Amino acid sequence: MEYGKVKGLEKKVSRIAQGTIMLSANKAEEGFALLDGVYALGCNTFDAAHVYGGGACERVLGQWIEKRGLREQVVILSKGAHHNGDRKRVTPFDIAADLHDSLARLRTDHIDLYVLHRDDPAVPVGPIVEALNEHHAAGRIRAFGGSNWQPERIQEANEYAAAHQLVPFALSSPNFSLAEQVNEPWAGCLSLSGPQNAAARTWYAANRLPLFTWSSLARGFFSGRLTRQNFEELKPNLDSSCVHAYCYEQNFQRLDRAGELAREKGKGVPQIALAYVLQQPLEIYALVGCETPEEFRVNTEALEIRLTQEEMDWLDLRRPQR
Repeated sequence: MEYGKVKGLEKKVSRIAQGTIMLSANKAEEGFALLDGVYALGCNTFDAAHVYGGGACERVLGQWIEKRGLREQVVILSKGAHHNGDRKRVTPFDIAADLHDSLARLRTDHIDLYVLHRDDPAVPVGPIVEALNEHHAAGRIRAFGGSNWQPERIQEANEYAAAHQLVPFALSSPNFSLAEQVNEPWAGCLSLSGPQNAAARTWYAANRLPLFTWSSLARGFFSGRLTRQNFEELKPNLDSSCVHAYCYEQNFQRLDRAGELAREKGKGVPQIALAYVLQQPLEIYALVGCETPEEFRVNTEALEIRLTQEEMDWLDLRRPQR
């Protein structure tokens, strides 16, 4: 495993972080076994959210951390202020309500990396920054940022923080993978993938803001199980968001190329696709949703692969041939 640092957090952060959306209260022991196995492979960073599983995902993660006595060893990334069917919820009130729920579920007095799950560009950024600073000053969060926030809004937030002597956003969590996000998998999802988001990637490269990229394997598109040839057969069993967001010709071309390069290097498609993410000229921490420790172990092999710039460009269709 490789590790990095996020400003405001003393702990090291694993470059590959395990998601928790698969955890459930009625399968807690299986969840504990998954978390044990992933932790043994060097992963100390776990991604959760207030909305996942109606709170069950945070609860199981919190129970595991408490029973294993690992609170000082692990990094919790959790998200709050997700919109609901009634209204947008990026407000100081909702941030506080969700944060206190998450602290109780996670059985801790602080969250290492706290991220706003959505943005509401219609509201001023100042009160949001002030609310996050209030929780930071109280010790409830160590570092904070936005998930699915445009770079322009993050820059606005950090300019406000600088002007008012406040703590700025320290991280961002958009989508990024080898696959181009053709459609939003869910409303309000932002991606850095594809040619249309080159300017956003340039902004992150210039500002060196750590990125915790979700769906780093495109909701299973690069799982290694899917091919152009078996797509119609597997389609009924694929994650619906994968089909809606990623299963288009330009991404099947990327999948074909990842498969070809994987065969040449004696690796799997997931390892090539994840190596592509991790070797960007950005400070990336890849979020993955492995169902077993073995899947996670396979993903860690991506850290050993070195892709040339020519190979990276070819995988992303920026070169017709190698």
